[in-house]
Amino acid sequence: MTIEVLTLTGDALEAALDAVARLRIAVFREWPYLYDGDPVYERRYLRTYRDSAGAILVGAFDDGRLVGASTGTPMEDHGDEFGAAFAASGIALSDIFYCAESVLLPEYRGRGLGHAFFDTREAHARKLGRTHSAFCRVVRPAEHPLHPASYRPLDGFWKKRGYAPLEGAVAQYSWKDVGEAGETPKPMQFWIRKL
Repeated sequence: MTIEVLTLTGDALEAALDAVARLRIAVFREWPYLYDGDPVYERRYLRTYRDSAGAILVGAFDDGRLVGASTGTPMEDHGDEFGAAFAASGIALSDIFYCAESVLLPEYRGRGLGHAFFDTREAHARKLGRTHSAFCRVVRPAEHPLHPASYRPLDGFWKKRGYAPLEGAVAQYSWKDVGEAGETPKPMQFWIRKL
């Protein structure tokens, strides 16, 4: 199986957003996100990538079908949601590139695509003159009733790439969990590295 990894910006990025939405809905339904996604929420959320001149989509394609995707934008494009989390960090939002989601269908994991996603986004961030790369992950309690015993967190992978949690940089972001009636806020811990 040959997977093609492509970098999409501008019109090509916009054309792929419906496929990204379907991947997000499928992959983020799993622990730890438990996202009960819908197309209306996805259109609202993905608008940021359509509207940002600095946005990037790294897509993994199997015979033309999008099987994995990773997005990113300049952090100030997410300033309303995430800016306050960096207020005490001493790092200007204009210095940070936000590596947003990475979603990959289970049967394609373990093939190095996660590294390709980060390598490409970090290279893009450097081209934009960014000095830091950051992402966030949801924080769930260990005793959560839907926490699977087999879950392996990605902390080790992120640490090997030079990322570490940024002390005090926690934002709240809302979505509808599986089994919930509506959206509820979730704590999102930022991880960061210097480029």
